[in-house]
Amino acid sequence: MFLEMKVSCIVADPFTDMPVVILNDEEGEKSLPLWVGFEEASAIAMEIKKTPRPRPLTHDLLKNVIAATGYEVSEIEITELRENTFYARLRIKKDGEELLVDSRPSDAIAIALRTGCRIMVDEEVIKASLSVKVGDKDQSAGDILEDIPTEDFGKYKM
Repeated sequence: MFLEMKVSCIVADPFTDMPVVILNDEEGEKSLPLWVGFEEASAIAMEIKKTPRPRPLTHDLLKNVIAATGYEVSEIEITELRENTFYARLRIKKDGEELLVDSRPSDAIAIALRTGCRIMVDEEVIKASLSVKVGDKDQSAGDILEDIPTEDFGKYKM
């Protein structure tokens, strides 16, 4: 079963200083942290802030190509967590035809924000993410979020 989630914020992992996109459900009861690259975090943050861009960036280009072919992104789905790697896909539609396109979650989120489509997460992914390996130890996603110093929230400007 899939649960709709929204981008809550982008923070820095206290151990690696890597960006972490935090997704929350509408009730704020479930969270999913996703470690992403700096470029992807920047692309997500730029779209959240509606930062003007003189030329299309990669995610803008992909959105434009999809639209130019007459398709639309109906939603993105984060479908799996396997060996500490998250998997996602774009669900695109045109005239009753539907395509599923494999994607990294960070790219899928950047595209979802640009197209205004829903971000859906398989509830099994949320359950599986409750125990993730960080460095040499197992931690829960909640432990990781609790370990992030308050001053680091908002470190990656949005």
